[in-house]
Formats: sequence, C-alpha cells, structure tokens
Amino acid sequence: MEDPPLEPRTLAGVLDDLTRRGFAEHFRVLDGSRLRAVNGGGTFTPSQVSIPECHRFEGVSDPDDMSILCAIETRSGVRGTLVDAFGVYSDPLVGAFLHDVVVKP
Repeated sequence: MEDPPLEPRTLAGVLDDLTRRGFAEHFRVLDGSRLRAVNGGGTFTPSQVSIPECHRFEGVSDPDDMSILCAIETRSGVRGTLVDAFGVYSDPLVGAFLHDVVVKP
C-alpha cells in the first residue's frame, strides 16, 4: 500500500493543525516589548513566553507570500500563534519582541 502523496505545507494548514493541538489564541505584538492575547486580553513580556515551534513559508511564485508562524506558550498556560511576514515585509516590532523570547529546542 502506497502512502498518500504529501501535500505542500501551507500557512493555513499548519495554523489549523496548531489550533487543533491547543494553540487557539491569536497574539499580536503591541510595541516591541509586549505581546497581547487578542481574544483573552492578557499581555506578556518576552520572559513570560516561549516558542516550542516555528514554521517558515516561502511563496513559490510570489515573494510576497513569505511568512513565519510561531507557536507560543505563556507561563500562565495560554497557547496560541503569532504570524508575521518574513524578510523585507516583516514587522520590526515583532522582530524586536521575538529577539528576547526563548525558543525551545
């Protein structure tokens, strides 16, 4: 029996998978030093969060499709995702925040 063909990983597909695995909150960086849980309303500093996994997507036909998706866990147990453009279109505030966040091996 053959394995089914692998589908290309998409941002939407990985985001759905992370949501099914409990990363249901959506995060937004406020000012480069604080992360806000959009639905839950909490705010977190880089020392209060960690990144257990990160995914990079590169557009095959359009460089504008480059993005990065981070799964984020807070010390208080909130789990969610943060999406940013990758490369020239990335948000410098997101980069400033993520610079100080621990990435789990």
